[in-house]
Amino acid sequence: MKKPEWRIKISGHTDSVGTESNNLRLSKIRAEAVRDFLVNNNVIVSRIEVEWYGETKPIADNKTKAGRQKNRRVEMKIL
Repeated sequence: MKKPEWRIKISGHTDSVGTESNNLRLSKIRAEAVRDFLVNNNVIVSRIEVEWYGETKPIADNKTKAGRQKNRRVEMKIL
């Protein structure tokens, strides 16, 4: 196993279009889809941490199409 000490944090995000509760659910679905992909490709599930934030942590302006596109994302961080 390569890098057995590494853990991964997966964070799901959305833009601000739609309701807060739907965006939170969507960000959860996105993050869990990435987790499931990694697990299906032999990453040990106990090494993965999943969080979802909905629209609460934008990285760009939600007033523009380009900004909303940047906010619809999944981030991975090595812990």
